[in-house]
Amino acid sequence: MTHAPALIEAARGGDERALLQLLEVSRPHLKHIAATQCASAADADDAVQESLWHVYRRIGALRTIGSYAAWLFSIVRRECQRLMRQMRGRVDLPADDDPLFACVTTPDLRVDLAAALQSLPERYREAIVLRDFEECSIAEMAAALRLTRAAVKSRIHRGREMMREYLEA
Repeated sequence: MTHAPALIEAARGGDERALLQLLEVSRPHLKHIAATQCASAADADDAVQESLWHVYRRIGALRTIGSYAAWLFSIVRRECQRLMRQMRGRVDLPADDDPLFACVTTPDLRVDLAAALQSLPERYREAIVLRDFEECSIAEMAAALRLTRAAVKSRIHRGREMMREYLEA
C-alpha cells in the first residue's frame, strides 16, 4: 500500500479534504487487514470503522509520513484484538467465504482450524495470519510488527507448533 506523501503530510497538517481523501484510499487496505485479523466479517467491518475514526482523530500524532502504513496496521490490529477479547471463549464457525479458510472445504476442519487459531496468544496469531494467510515476507512482517527477523521467525515457528499441539489434543 502506498500513499502520496504529500497527501499524508497535508492530512497531518490539518487539511480536512486531504484527510478525508486519505481515509478513503486507506479503507480497502484496512478492510483487507481486518478480514484476516478479526473472527468474523461483522467484526472486521466494525474494526475498519473504529480504525478510520481513530486515524481521523489522531492523524496529527503520526510522527513520520513513512510510518503511515505500519501505523494503520497497528491501529486495525489493536481494534481486532479488542473485539476478540470481547468474544473470548466463544468459537464461531467460519463463514464459507472467510478468506482465512477459503482453501479448507471440510466443515469440521474449518471449525478446528478456527479454534486452533483463536486459541493462540495474539502475538503468535498475528504472525501466523501475516505469514500463512496474507503471505507477507519475513522482512515485511518484521517492519510491520517492529521486530527482528529472528523474532518473527520464532513467532511463526512457535505459533505453528502451538496450533499443531492444539489440533493433536
